[in-house]
Amino acid sequence: MEKTLNNRAWWLVAPVFFVVAFSAVVPLMTVVNYSVQDTFGNNQFFWNGLGWFGELLDPSTDLGGRFFAALWRNLLFSAIILAIEVPLGILVALSMPRDGWKVAATLVLMALPLLIPWNVVGTIWQVFARTDIGLLGWVASALGLDYNYTGNALHAWITIVVMDVWHWTSLVALLCYAGLKSIPDAYYQAARIDGASRWAIFTTIQLPKMKRVLLIAVLLRFMDSFMIYTEPFVLTGGGPGNATTFLSIDLVKLALGQFDLGKAAAMSLVYNLIVLAVCWVFYTVMTHAGSGRAETEIAQ
Repeated sequence: MEKTLNNRAWWLVAPVFFVVAFSAVVPLMTVVNYSVQDTFGNNQFFWNGLGWFGELLDPSTDLGGRFFAALWRNLLFSAIILAIEVPLGILVALSMPRDGWKVAATLVLMALPLLIPWNVVGTIWQVFARTDIGLLGWVASALGLDYNYTGNALHAWITIVVMDVWHWTSLVALLCYAGLKSIPDAYYQAARIDGASRWAIFTTIQLPKMKRVLLIAVLLRFMDSFMIYTEPFVLTGGGPGNATTFLSIDLVKLALGQFDLGKAAAMSLVYNLIVLAVCWVFYTVMTHAGSGRAETEIAQ
């Protein structure tokens, strides 16, 4: 018997689809329009073609130099964040209770940092790290450490990394916990019968079952860390010097501070393409790794 497809449901989704498409396409086309033009004020624009893109991708120019410097800062920051938060999130998820009243209490406590707005997080750590009234600054001074996140680039980086780890590790942990809860008890029973060690259970049962949620966690954390703006802007303002001036902060300075709309538009488009490209690479590599493992297990 041939199945009849009913496509009337698409009519219910169509209004939302068109609204979202309109709200996304119009700003994008505006940015594209600015990226090929130059302005001298008074709302007068002049055709510049691909000039801004050529200057942006040339490290020898002032625009290209600041773009690549901010890009490497962003990539380094994202790499550090992923290297810390993903293993730490897995460890926290493995340590969380599986049943009883402690589950609800733990989930609430883990979700609390995620509920705090980004600008409030920056303000909290701005006060927390001060040497005169902040607990972190006071402890560092009591230990004899010359801690100064506003004047020392290394201290500023450490503070921002610790702040991000405190704020977002819960997200990775909650995603991993959801993946662990979806594993049937039969897998653990079989492992206990075979006398599998704790490490063997993790590598053969838990980690493979968490690959999907880990992919989501890695993609979310990369995109958010690579586009980070509010927290470091509130905490350090991009300083000391340009030590914590990431691409988003540099882009805002260029667009609003210097009002170079053409350069800022070109940078934002390249910025967006980099995010999409890296996310595609992450997704492709992790998906192929998961499918390759599945094929191997089937063959065995």
